[in-house]
Amino acid sequence: MNGFKDFWNHYKGAIIGIVIAVLILITRLQDLILAAVVIILGALIGNYVQQNKDFVKTKLKSFIDKM
Repeated sequence: MNGFKDFWNHYKGAIIGIVIAVLILITRLQDLILAAVVIILGALIGNYVQQNKDFVKTKLKSFIDKM
């Protein structure tokens, strides 16, 4: 019994993480999570471009000129 208790205390986080990952895969929540991440990244990139218009404009122009 002491061995199991030590095992549980040492690997508790990993076991809980595996259980949560399996539940996400079973319920197909990964599609929803991926969509939310893409939406948030799009919002962050749009905000960055809006706040740094001149810098982004010059970087894009230099990138296009290289092509």
